[in-house]
Amino acid sequence: MTDLRAPRLRGCFCCSPSTQSLPTSSRRGFLLGAGALALTAAIGGGDRATAQTAETKPFRIDVHHHLSPPTYVTASNDAGFGDPLMKNWTIEKSLADMDKAGIATSMLSVTTPAVNFTKGDAARKLCRESNEYAAKLVADYPGRFGNFAMLPLTDAEGSLRELTYALDTLKADGIALMTSYGDKWLGDPLFLPVMEELNRRKTLVYTHPTAANCCVNLVPTQPPVMIEFGTDTTRTIADIVFSGNARRFPDISWIFSHAGGTMPFLIERFVRHPLLAPKAKETVPDGTLAELKRFFYDTAQTSNRSSMSALAATIPPSQIVFGTDFPYRTGSDHVKGLREAGVFTEEQIVAIERGNALKLIPRLAG
Repeated sequence: MTDLRAPRLRGCFCCSPSTQSLPTSSRRGFLLGAGALALTAAIGGGDRATAQTAETKPFRIDVHHHLSPPTYVTASNDAGFGDPLMKNWTIEKSLADMDKAGIATSMLSVTTPAVNFTKGDAARKLCRESNEYAAKLVADYPGRFGNFAMLPLTDAEGSLRELTYALDTLKADGIALMTSYGDKWLGDPLFLPVMEELNRRKTLVYTHPTAANCCVNLVPTQPPVMIEFGTDTTRTIADIVFSGNARRFPDISWIFSHAGGTMPFLIERFVRHPLLAPKAKETVPDGTLAELKRFFYDTAQTSNRSSMSALAATIPPSQIVFGTDFPYRTGSDHVKGLREAGVFTEEQIVAIERGNALKLIPRLAG
């Protein structure tokens, strides 16, 4: 495999078939990113990934960037959960990290457990307040932020009401869901009314892992974030596919965090499952891979050779989007990591960092 860590310049790719097939606005995004990458390579030495941002306009799109609305922090304090990074988040910290890493726009979402710790009117109220706070940031900082709105998913009526308000009134870019809610994953029949509406609206749905009821504090030396987050992402991907929801709701665009969790490593079992379970075959008449290749996967906490190699061996680079998991990791970590991994060409990295996200959120092209 070509070593992408050595600085090198390529010829113009603006006329390549892959970019000519994109809308004009998307090609502009690709070209802006290409110029930044060329400058990065030309600088040479040191931390090229962050050096380029001093000379070029930020162009990257971060689809996995957390905010902490004041009412959410208050609720976390009252309920006794949360960590200092979440509770001490500020918009200034987000902007500073984005500027350092050349990130033009970050898509805001509340991290785990979202509203899994509460229910009823309290959950509805917290979703509304958090979504309105995020929408205000989008308005106050034009072009810098987008909003994946939160829903109280186990409450179908409340979710449908909040979904309508978030998309129609707040103009959210999409919806943020946890990978599981208690003991239910996203293919569960309980969520069908919401999935039907998401599909009808052709909604972009970003998912974030959490720890399901089954798997909290299983081993004292292993906090859920270490193993269970990746595993829960894998479970919900499998549930969406093998419940039939992937085919039933083809107009939902899914983003799964952290390179799809453990799915790439378990791909052989995913592919063979319909051979072992006849009922599963009905859910993937074109094969499991056909469904998995329609989803999108972010790079948060997985911008390394092992993770990206496994993901790229499973799905095309066109389905990978840039994510940082701020404030738990920095944007610069991921800019640097993608290049040092040596998995992708410069053109593919530009697509991952911007172009692929523009296909999902075209308003950002402006």
